Amino acid sequence: MEKKELIERHETELGVIRIADEVVAIIAGLAATEIPGVAGMSGGLAGGIAEMLGRKNLSRGVKVEVGEKETAIDMFVIVEFGVRIPDVAHQIQENVKRAIESMTGLNVVEVNINIQGVVFPTPEPKEEEHRVK
Repeated sequence: MEKKELIERHETELGVIRIADEVVAIIAGLAATEIPGVAGMSGGLAGGIAEMLGRKNLSRGVKVEVGEKETAIDMFVIVEFGVRIPDVAHQIQENVKRAIESMTGLNVVEVNINIQGVVFPTPEPKEEEHRVK
């Protein structure tokens, strides 16, 4: 049984252009982190806690399925406390779709957003009060 190649192919008169799934995933991850309210991408649930990934792992937390002309994306996101989650998710969907279609020429048929966690703001340390002034 032949293993399916995970690279998008475009044939032109000059040759073949190949776009790896990883490239589509990185574009999607970067487009998602541009949206205000997105704290980061999630690498999944480890021990019941969403693992937040930094900018070095933009393709983690993103699953892509690439066909000859279309792609579908599943994203696992951590948002900041206080944002309206449906609005942020919709902005992610639109930004990811726009970025992938403009950069790769693929038609994006789905961008599924999975909210994996919420990051709470860290309280700023209080200045130590002295008893004697």
